[in-house]
Amino acid sequence: MVHSQLAFDLFGQEVPDLASYQWIVANVSAGKDSMAMLTELVVHATAAGVMDRIVVVHADLGEAEWEGTRELAAEHAAAYGLRFEVVARTGSGLIDRIEERGMFPSADNRWCTSDFKRGPVRRLFTALVRESEAAGHRGQVRILNVMGLRADESPARRKLLAFSHDGAWTCPCPECRRRRALAEGYKARGQKVPKHAKPGWGASNTRRHVDTWLPVHAWTTADVWSAVWASGLRVHPAYAAGMPRLSCMFCILASRSALVRSAQLNPGPAARLAAVEARIGHRFRLDVSMAEIVAEAAATPEPPKVACWQG
Repeated sequence: MVHSQLAFDLFGQEVPDLASYQWIVANVSAGKDSMAMLTELVVHATAAGVMDRIVVVHADLGEAEWEGTRELAAEHAAAYGLRFEVVARTGSGLIDRIEERGMFPSADNRWCTSDFKRGPVRRLFTALVRESEAAGHRGQVRILNVMGLRADESPARRKLLAFSHDGAWTCPCPECRRRRALAEGYKARGQKVPKHAKPGWGASNTRRHVDTWLPVHAWTTADVWSAVWASGLRVHPAYAAGMPRLSCMFCILASRSALVRSAQLNPGPAARLAAVEARIGHRFRLDVSMAEIVAEAAATPEPPKVACWQG
């Protein structure tokens, strides 16, 4: 078993009561942030005596994913002796789905995240609830959903709370009931329901109570790499090749230089996306086409200086 020699104590963030949850679901991509998240989670789960409640989940993106990602995610879980599950969208893969929809995802319409990550992970929640009920649990099953999102990554992620309830209209918890009553009041008066009065469309329902925890939300990139190197876990080779993140090979939020570098490293998938782009008549992104990325990658003999991106 690998043990991190470095614990950041969450930079003053409070650790949730891990023992109050039946399941602790750690979302991993095999990238640096989820590696740091997993090492930090293991520190606190070990202290709380709940390592057996952790389920590591990887949302497999299929052909849109960097080669070896799924296997590396499994390796990271195995290093800590943790249960590992893979989830994926039922049906066509991401590239085929782009062609079916006739459009690429965008910053304003990130259907790739909901269809290929959030939805499949919620099906795992359902399966875990069934496991608890089969073992004799009665009442809502408490699940802590743990992710490696960081404030430094983007303005949108900076607004996230390190700990929050994943509320929903059908969740019976006091806060969701309060918001539901507020929302119904606005509706009865024929008024638009403001955001603060909406319970949300989260993963909680009558059978499960889901909270979200971001253990490394306040960490810098330097903090993350320090934890990664101290953990002894193997790092994906895409980083050594110049990529700042291990997302989709061609994330619609990536910087242009990151897209060019990925196209140099993954010429086949890049060419396929360019062909899809031509067939559906929809650009990869408003400011850049995949055809332009492929051409720039071919015309750039040396690896570009890669800028990170906002996600």
